[in-house]
Amino acid sequence: MTRFSREDVETMSWSHLIRHTRFYQEAFEEGKLEAIPRLLKLGLNVEQIAEALELEIDVVRQAAEKGLLKQETSHRT
Repeated sequence: MTRFSREDVETMSWSHLIRHTRFYQEAFEEGKLEAIPRLLKLGLNVEQIAEALELEIDVVRQAAEKGLLKQETSHRT
């Protein structure tokens, strides 16, 4: 996590500060992960998605597998 001095904080905008909070970063990452199943449905492959979302290929693969499992279980109920 990034640490800022008092002077840094005084010169930054609120939006810049918010983007560096753990909450924002986790939410931003979660949004990327939620996009993966939709991008797969559009025909993108794992490598293309990783490049587009600036994620590691293994992260995309894991999220894709979890998304497929969720879809399978939701179709059964």
